[in-house]
Formats: sequence, C-alpha cells, structure tokens
Amino acid sequence: MREPTGIRGLAAWIDAGDVVALTGAGISTDSGIPDFRGPDGVWTRDPEAMKLSSIDHYVADPQVRRRAWQERLHNPAWTAVPNPAHQALADLERDGKLTAVITQNIDGLHQRAGSTNVIELHGTLSETECLGCGERRPMPDTLARVTAGDPDPACLTCGGLLKSATISFGQAMHLPTLEAAASAAMGCDVFLAVGTSLTVHPAAGLVDVARKAGALVVIVNAAETPYDDAADLVIRDPIGEVLPRLAHAPA
Repeated sequence: MREPTGIRGLAAWIDAGDVVALTGAGISTDSGIPDFRGPDGVWTRDPEAMKLSSIDHYVADPQVRRRAWQERLHNPAWTAVPNPAHQALADLERDGKLTAVITQNIDGLHQRAGSTNVIELHGTLSETECLGCGERRPMPDTLARVTAGDPDPACLTCGGLLKSATISFGQAMHLPTLEAAASAAMGCDVFLAVGTSLTVHPAAGLVDVARKAGALVVIVNAAETPYDDAADLVIRDPIGEVLPRLAHAPA
C-alpha cells in the first residue's frame, strides 16, 4: 500500500482524473438509516431479520412477507434526508470530477442529494415489482393498501407476489446494471469505496475491476475490509467528515 496522502493529496488525485464512487450502508447511517452488519446493525441485533432479504424465505413464508411489508411501511428511508457525505458526492459530480455513483443502497438518498448518474446495484425501495409478471408500480401506492388493512398485497394485474424492486439474497442481479457498473469501474482513474464492507459480491469485485484497469483505489470505511491491503489509500475517519473535506479541498 502506498503511504497515506491525506485529504489534500487525495484531492489532487481526484483533480487529475475521473472518479467513480461505490457506496454502501455506511454512507447513510448519518441520515438515520442503520446498516446491516455493523455492531448495531439490523442483522446484528436481529438475525431473524435476514430472512426478510432472502427470496426463498420471502416466497415460501407468508409471515415473512407480512413482516417485510410492515418494515417497508416504517422504513426510515421515507423520512431520511441526504447527509453531508451524499451532498459531497453530488458536489463532486457537479464540479465535473465524479462520473458515477455505484450504490449498494436502496434508499434513493444519492438522487435526492443531486447525484444524477446513480447505478443502483441492489435496486430501489421506491417501487414494487411483481414476481409473476414483472410489473412495477410506485411503492407508496402499495403501502397505502397495507395501511388500509391488506397485510400481504398481491399484484393488481396478475395476482402474483409483490416485493420491493430490490435484489434479495438468492435473486439474480440485473445484467444491464452490472454491465453499467463494471463499465464505470473500468473507465475511472480513482475508485472511491465509501461505507461498504466489501464483502458482498459482485459489488466488492468492482474493486478488482477498477484496479486491473489501472485506477487508484481509495477505501473510506470505519472497519477493515478484505481489500484494505490492495488499496492505494485507506481512510478510517468518519465519512461525514471526509467526503465534505474532500469535495471542498483547495485545488
């Protein structure tokens, strides 16, 4: 690993080339959205909650689906607002330094902060998708049915099972989305991994894609990741402090 260059040195790298960011749950914790695997993560506190993100459990167990709809109804993403880290990435894009945000998050906070080229690897909470016919509808429309008393709403078109338009464990990822993410990683000069454990594939593998294409790899994460030793720079400082300093560092 190269010697740490600090924020000013990293800012110089960014000024010299195109940046692509890969973001995980850690970027949204300051917005009040808990992560999954951290010390106070959703799955750490309640391992049974992992079933809500398993397509096999979701399809087979009506109780899992009913709980999942209640979780969607009260998801903190509905009231969360973008934090300074989200805003900083949007600022970098507006300044012409960042070409894409590849996110593992489903909360839509990057878009609400002003980022326009957002590749959502794991889908979005803002829509529902029918597992039968594939029809998509706005999530608020379906949540209104839950509020009205339907604990497990079915597709209004074909009667199939509905879920959020997100990728659950056991579901195939959308090939065009993966291709767009890989293309972005291959085309950047600096690959900035922020708030991600880099343990979930294929997202974590984008680090290898970027490195093989010649990009500098920078990891900003509170905990160690499997890719720390391969990174050009690892920063452990809080994301909400690092990214704003980076976005507004003097040239």
